[in-house]
Amino acid sequence: IQKHLQRVYATLGVALTISALGCLSDLYYSIAGVLTYLTGFGCLMGLTLTSNTPSNLNKRYAMLAGFSFCQGAALGKLVDLAVLVDPSIVLTAFLGTAAVFLSFTLAALLSARRSFLFLGGWLASAVTGLFVLRLSSWLLGAGTLAFQAELYVGLLMFALYVLVDTQLIVEKAGAGYMDPIRAALDLLVDLLAIFARVLVILLNKQAKRERRTRRDDRERR
Repeated sequence: IQKHLQRVYATLGVALTISALGCLSDLYYSIAGVLTYLTGFGCLMGLTLTSNTPSNLNKRYAMLAGFSFCQGAALGKLVDLAVLVDPSIVLTAFLGTAAVFLSFTLAALLSARRSFLFLGGWLASAVTGLFVLRLSSWLLGAGTLAFQAELYVGLLMFALYVLVDTQLIVEKAGAGYMDPIRAALDLLVDLLAIFARVLVILLNKQAKRERRTRRDDRERR
């Protein structure tokens, strides 16, 4: 199991590096769009449907790389906005995401086995609830409160998914099913979702701080 976890996190590290390259590519060349979305979705579906066999190993690694690159490119516009506002926000979001991921990973590995797997059903319901909330906000024009709820609940939800996914990886490995590519894919989705939400939260706080500063300047004048 330890060797399997080493392969999982090594694969995850490479996938994150490719996502960073995708993000940088969008920052410099604005490649994100319908094509990258479709390519990423196609890689995800292909990776899900392709069986885990030695003959498919290179193909599955290539699809994981394609998905990682496209997901990174999809974050390019958000990262570009953060760089324009304050470049330090990106570093803070990265460190915050790393801290959340490390904390919840250690909690999953050091806790009793299967102790967090019961959260899977609750999280599936939470995903459905967030989807309904987002759909209603599009259709009914829900305000800031719905956006904030989706933002913070989504952050907590994906942090808990790190717990569940990590324990699932351990349990599957203990049962003899070892697929480091699929395991890295699950953790990559969690990480990128956490990073995006932490970045948006920091941007919102920076915007509030600037509005407060401008208001104080007007009052002093």
